Amino acid sequence: MPLALYALTAGAFGIGVTEFVIMGLLREVGADMGVSIATAGLLISGYALGVVFGAPTLTILTGRWPRKTVLAGLMLIFIVGNIICALAPSYEILMAARIVTALAHGTFFGVGSVVATKLVAPEKRASAIAIMFTGLTVATVLGVPFGTWLGQQFGWRSTFWAVSLVGLAAFVVITALLPKDEGKPEASDWRQDLKAISRLPVLLGLLTTVLGYAGVFGVFTYIAPLLTQVAGLSDAAVSPILLVFGLGLIAGNLLGGRLADRNLRRTVLVTLALLGVTLALMPAAFLSPVLTVIFVGLLGLTAFATVAPLQMWVLGKAEGAGEQLASSFNIAAFNLGNALGAWVGGLAIEHGPGLAFIPYVSALFPAAAIVIALVSMRGERRKAQAATAIA
Repeated sequence: MPLALYALTAGAFGIGVTEFVIMGLLREVGADMGVSIATAGLLISGYALGVVFGAPTLTILTGRWPRKTVLAGLMLIFIVGNIICALAPSYEILMAARIVTALAHGTFFGVGSVVATKLVAPEKRASAIAIMFTGLTVATVLGVPFGTWLGQQFGWRSTFWAVSLVGLAAFVVITALLPKDEGKPEASDWRQDLKAISRLPVLLGLLTTVLGYAGVFGVFTYIAPLLTQVAGLSDAAVSPILLVFGLGLIAGNLLGGRLADRNLRRTVLVTLALLGVTLALMPAAFLSPVLTVIFVGLLGLTAFATVAPLQMWVLGKAEGAGEQLASSFNIAAFNLGNALGAWVGGLAIEHGPGLAFIPYVSALFPAAAIVIALVSMRGERRKAQAATAIA
C-alpha cells in the first residue's frame, strides 16, 4: 500500500478521536453542564447530524477544488471546532462546536475514500478503504481510552485540547505526504450527481448503512453507563474495556475489507448478521465480567467489519457517476445511523424499557438492514436476468 494512503489514515485518526471520546465522558460533561446523561448523549446525535448536513454540502461546494486542498482545509475546520469545544461555557455552545467540528467529518471520509481507491489497484479498493478507516479504529484503541482517562483526571476540557493537537499533527502529515492532484479535478454537475445517486439501488444501499450503524451506536453511545450500572463494573474498568473494543475494531475493519474484496454481497450480509447476534446476546453477557469484556470486543469486531463492505456497496451502486458525492452521502448515512441509534437509546433510558434493554432494541436495526440488503440484491438479480433475456 502506498505511503500516501497512511496520510489519510492519520486524518481519520484525528477525526475518530473527537467523534468517539465523548462517549467515555458523558457523565463528566453532564455533571459539569448540569444536564442528564441522556441529554449529554445528544452531543453524539448533534455531531452525527452535523456530518449528515456537512458531508453532501461541503462535497458539492468543494467539488472542483484539488482533493489535497480539500482534505487539508477540512482538518483546519476540525482543529478550530475542537478548540471551541474546549472553551465552551455552556451546553448549547458545546453542541454548536461539536456540529462545526462534524462538518469536516463526512467530506473528509467521502473524498478520502475516493482518493484511497485511486491510489491502489482495482482488486484492492476495499482494503485501501479499510486501511484509511483504520485511523478510526486506532483512535478508539489509543485515543479514546487515553482521552477518557485524561478527562476523568484533569477535566473533560483537557481532552478536547489534546484532540486539537492531534488534529494539528494530522494536518501536517496530510500536507507532507498526500500527493498533489494531477491536473484540475474533472468538472462535475452536482445536479447530475444527485440524480445518479437518487436511483433506488443507491438509496437502498444508503438505507442499509443507516440501519446497520444505528444498531452499533444504540449500544456504544451508552457503553460507559452500561458497563458500570448494568454489568456492575467499576469506573476504572471503563477505559481498559474500551481498549478491548478498539482492538476488535481494528481486527474487524481489516477483516471486513479483505472479505469484501473477495465477495462483497456475502460479506455485507454476514457481517450485519454477526452484528445483530452480538447485540442480542449482550444482555446475557453482562451477567459475567469476563463475558462482558469478550462481548465488548466482539461488538467492536462486528461493528467495523461492516464499514468497508458498506462503503464499497454504495460506491459500486453509484457506478462511477457522482461517486465522490455518493461516498460522502454514505458517510452521512453512517452518522445518521449514529444519531438514530443514540436517540433511540436515549428514549429507551428515559421512557422504557430502560438502560439494560438497549442491546435488544439495537439488535433490531441490523436485522432490518439485512432485509433491505436482500431486497436490493433481489432487484439487481431481476435486472440482470431481464438484461440477459433481452440479449
